[in-house]
Amino acid sequence: MLRPSATTKDAKGLNKFFYKFNVWFDKVTYRYSKGVKKAIKAATLVLIILICIFIGTGFMFMNKKSGFIPNEDGGIFFMGVNLPEGASSARTEEVLTELTNDLRKDFPEIQYVTSINGMNLLNRAAKPNGASLFVSLKPWEERQRTVMEITGAIMGKYRGYSKATVIAATPPPIPGLGSSGGFTLEIQDRQTVDIKEFERIVGGFLAAANQRPEIGMAYTLFNSKSPNYKLNVDREMAKRMGVPVSNIYSTISSYLGSSYVNDFTKYGRNFRVVTQADTSYRMHIEDINKLYVKNVQGQPVPVSNLVSYELTTNPSIVNHFNIFRSISISGEAAPGYSSGDAIKALEEVAAQTLSDGYSYEFSGVTLQEKQSGSKTIQIFALCILFVFLLLASLYESWSVPFSILLSVPLGVFGAILALTLLPNLDNNIYAQIGLVTIIGLAAKNAILIVEFAKERVDIGMNLIDATIDAVKLRLRPIIMTSFAFILGIIPLMLSTGAGAVSRQTIGWTVFGGMTAATFLAIFIVPVLFVVITRLAYGKKKLAELEASFDEEKKKSLSAH
Repeated sequence: MLRPSATTKDAKGLNKFFYKFNVWFDKVTYRYSKGVKKAIKAATLVLIILICIFIGTGFMFMNKKSGFIPNEDGGIFFMGVNLPEGASSARTEEVLTELTNDLRKDFPEIQYVTSINGMNLLNRAAKPNGASLFVSLKPWEERQRTVMEITGAIMGKYRGYSKATVIAATPPPIPGLGSSGGFTLEIQDRQTVDIKEFERIVGGFLAAANQRPEIGMAYTLFNSKSPNYKLNVDREMAKRMGVPVSNIYSTISSYLGSSYVNDFTKYGRNFRVVTQADTSYRMHIEDINKLYVKNVQGQPVPVSNLVSYELTTNPSIVNHFNIFRSISISGEAAPGYSSGDAIKALEEVAAQTLSDGYSYEFSGVTLQEKQSGSKTIQIFALCILFVFLLLASLYESWSVPFSILLSVPLGVFGAILALTLLPNLDNNIYAQIGLVTIIGLAAKNAILIVEFAKERVDIGMNLIDATIDAVKLRLRPIIMTSFAFILGIIPLMLSTGAGAVSRQTIGWTVFGGMTAATFLAIFIVPVLFVVITRLAYGKKKLAELEASFDEEKKKSLSAH
């Protein structure tokens, strides 16, 4: 098929097809060159259209929902289970067994369920009333719903569950950044108010956040109602009875808790000595009445004479973020909204509900998204700068590269137009990778035209004739390379299964950008080259080059 052969009118078989194709493409090239001539004559109108495209591109970027890394269907998710405060491990185990059986029965997509009692991974708290479930799904071809649809159905099923609070979440898109997918917000108490007042403020924030359409779910696992006993030491009585307060605390701590003494070695083994009351003597709060503490005279004094207790509620775990006491808020954006929309909504709610003395910080993947957003413009500016410097060195000119660079936004226009027409895709990090790719691809198409046109202008050929000659010669390689690339990314655009969202995003971004960079740039680049060359060279220099070219042409004809 690739052997060189003459394609004539009388050719047969495949050569006949090649002949007809070449005839058709010659007609297309001729019409294209006519179109370029008309575009050059209407250069002012073309430049106005180009400016409108630039403005439209910026407008679409501002209105397109942004994100960072999309949540993919990895075939796994986990569930955090919280029973009422004070629930025992045995009670938690019963709820876990019930949940496991219900999941296997009601969700046929589930393949394996693994439970862990005593640890809720959503807040990394080790408590007897917390638990976690790890759920593995069947392969893609054996299920109809995605992991996001399944977790949504589970949340709906257990929304009014009386035995426990059940939250289903997907893993974070970047392992190690956060405990789950979605957003993570740390509300900080910078004035150290009462913890229950802090919880009330956060409750008001959550109520307002869940009213926003951008927020699909916002929740916190913080709870200040864990039952505790508060011990009150009568310091005046202790002083009168000659009992140091430190002795009271160390006695209660050692017997009801534990106290490390030392290590010793015997029989070639190391043993640790820890003081602690036997189990039967520390089962109830009343056991504190059985303890004694020595006073300064060495006489035993009942602890019950010095200490009183009362039942109260307090948080079992108090977290800190950047030194300040904090409560973590997690959640996900609502369907149809991006993580960028959710972040903006959270910032607006925080400005409305958090008073002086309270602040917030993003963490996990959300923090990375906030930090990367400010660097996007810098990255693209550096890309454009390096392309400009390379083109300037290639053409040994500071002006000619602008005829290439000004065509690059055409590819960006096509990319953001494709993303705008596909609302399920965000302007995320994969789209930005595609935009960086488009900068090179769009510049490549423009280089094919500008390089040939500039060579002819430099030897003295008329500017318009040189441009038309270049576009005729380079149309075929431009179309060939562009279509090869566009067709090559179709599998990305149509991909399914795990990781499909990221592949579709970069595929559609590059497809739209490359299509626009091909069909718009082949008309606009010649116009830009003509306009910029006239400004850079000037009429006088162009006239001198043309005169020199005509003189050389005459000499060549005379010699012939």
